[in-house]
Amino acid sequence: MTRTACRPSPSTRTSPTTTGCTPTTHPRCPPPPATPRTTAPPRTSPPTGYDQLSRFTFSGGTFDLGSEQKIMQVATDRGQCCHVAGDIHFDSAGNLLLSTGGDTNPFSSDGYSPIDSRPGRNPAYDEQRAAANTNDLRGKLLRIKVKPDGSYTVPKGNLFRPGTAKTRPEIYAMGFRNPFRFSIDQKTGVVYLADYGPDAGAADPQRGPENTVEYNRITKAGNFGWPYCIGDNTPYRQYDFATGTSGDLFDCAHPVNNSPNNTGLVDLPPAQPAWIWNHYAGNPEFPQLGGQGAPMGGPVYHYNAGLDSSVKFPKSYDGKFFAYDFSQAWIKPVTSDGKGAVQAIDTLTSGHDWAHLVEPIDAQFGPDGSLYVLDYGSAWFGGSLDAALYKIEYAPGDKAPTAQITADATSGKAPLTVHFKGSDSTDPEGDQLSYAWDFNADGTVDSTSADPTYAYPDNGQYHARLTVTDPSGKSGSAAALVTVGNTAPELHFTSPVNGKVFKDGDVVDWQVAVTDPDGTPVDCSKVQVGYSLGHDEHSHNLAQATGCSGSFTMTAAGHTATDDFYGIFTASYTDTSATSGVPDLTGSTQIVLQPDARQAEFYRDQSGVQTTADSSAQGAQTVSGIGNGDWIEFDPYNLQGVTRIDFSAATAAGGPGGTIEVHADAPDGPLLGSAAVGDTAGAYATTSAAVTDPGGTHSLYFVFTGGSGDLFTLDAFTLG
Repeated sequence: MTRTACRPSPSTRTSPTTTGCTPTTHPRCPPPPATPRTTAPPRTSPPTGYDQLSRFTFSGGTFDLGSEQKIMQVATDRGQCCHVAGDIHFDSAGNLLLSTGGDTNPFSSDGYSPIDSRPGRNPAYDEQRAAANTNDLRGKLLRIKVKPDGSYTVPKGNLFRPGTAKTRPEIYAMGFRNPFRFSIDQKTGVVYLADYGPDAGAADPQRGPENTVEYNRITKAGNFGWPYCIGDNTPYRQYDFATGTSGDLFDCAHPVNNSPNNTGLVDLPPAQPAWIWNHYAGNPEFPQLGGQGAPMGGPVYHYNAGLDSSVKFPKSYDGKFFAYDFSQAWIKPVTSDGKGAVQAIDTLTSGHDWAHLVEPIDAQFGPDGSLYVLDYGSAWFGGSLDAALYKIEYAPGDKAPTAQITADATSGKAPLTVHFKGSDSTDPEGDQLSYAWDFNADGTVDSTSADPTYAYPDNGQYHARLTVTDPSGKSGSAAALVTVGNTAPELHFTSPVNGKVFKDGDVVDWQVAVTDPDGTPVDCSKVQVGYSLGHDEHSHNLAQATGCSGSFTMTAAGHTATDDFYGIFTASYTDTSATSGVPDLTGSTQIVLQPDARQAEFYRDQSGVQTTADSSAQGAQTVSGIGNGDWIEFDPYNLQGVTRIDFSAATAAGGPGGTIEVHADAPDGPLLGSAAVGDTAGAYATTSAAVTDPGGTHSLYFVFTGGSGDLFTLDAFTLG
């Protein structure tokens, strides 16, 4: 397979977020105790709103906004986070299917089921009002037939018959947390729906299973369990959030919704187990998936023997479902029989063989039989200038080259001289490439140089396109958008510093410096600033503000020291164009803030070590196999105000121990401090390194030195 991508110049790329994102045996679920429903006293509710499904006419390359037909509204609780889903597909009968998220705050449930229905509690903390509510459209897969006038009917075969009390007939499937992406096999009608799971790092017998994500194969209407059951129908426990006591396991065969926030049926349809499920630590049932936490329901490929296309996928992929993962960037074709029994899970791309950092957010097969993959890009919530659309083609012989463009400027006043660079383009076989540049997207070849310079004399927007071709005639293309007549604003956080260390509850002041190179005055009321909590390879948007200064209160949002989380501050500003007819431009910036405590196994890079299970370690994982000269790396960190690092380490009884050296930017970079690890007789003990702040933001390398053999294991570290 070969890949080509259409992405803007990496010279405009925002700083990337640096991120690292076993089934249990359980008894048959006993029925819950009979609990009468009660009426809750008045409670504080979040502001309500709705998500709008509309239809527009698309003509002449543009949307006619005046043609809007408002088809459906899905109620939401504004001011809360998270999970909206929102994927749309049509089946072969012309029915529209829409996935919706549970719209429930997950941060006060310790990573387990958010079913907090205490009197006086904000209902947004109770998933039973949404995903488990037969009279609510959230946490569902909806199926309707839209009529020409924008109204709709409900097709036969949905979960509830029209007119059934306390139900919505639009519901085809229910019991989902965040079904972000799904697809429909147009040949069989089977729906392949992926559902994001909660964040619990480990199973708790008093609460429920560990973080679990699902791939569901839906052949008929049904209830898929959330928030009572997940994965292979592993149940959660009833839980009293007021007293912190656990009750019985939920009955997956007969789930009951006793929440006072429930407006639907009390007795729910039986929970259906997931088709494929996984955990952050991996699942022995499906070892091919590895550890992951951001599942996407991709397309099913159907081979067309009559299609004249040299890039179509081969017949060996016929009928396979293409699962993919946002956080790991892999794409894995799944083979199953007619009843859905999984026969094989293969790997199309591992996630490590892309030309750039990729976070795939959508995928579908094109009319030529190749696979198109949409890349979200590196920035969170502020838009990514390095987002791209990839095309994966079948290439049984000579592979197509990959074009890559960088430019020293992508916006500015006329005349604008741009120095382009295409010599970073690559060919899988290492063949010499030829270059063809079209600077104005008019179909002409303006330069055949690898690294040309071009002067844009007139105002406007231009798509500069590079096509590289190998000796066999295989080619790849990339493009960059150049704006002449307006210059993108420039932003940076003057505070806090990138890599700042924070504690839960800290109030962090922020200040954003914004400049418009064109001299247009900056309107601080238009500066958008956001705070989100990164967790593994995904992120939760927690707060938003406008202005050039303000503050956010840092929170782990229900995560613990055993989770790989971090803070993300983003800022963006859209200018007012200095030239009539030239569009406004948006600039953005992003920084990462680090928690004061982190598990050692959440390193970003390593040499020589491994991660192993250890029930006595925090998070039940530890860094082991540590030998002389090995190291692990973390970034970005700024040691402003940090005077020491405490390490939790252990040696076997009589073990050799060793030293942990803290270096900046490289294993042999400046030494900032060191800590000795002595014989701990198998128990974890704390050893401290006094550290010197080198100033600025750096990568931290923990370099291990000592004698021969395994020196010690490292569990966690805390900066103070």
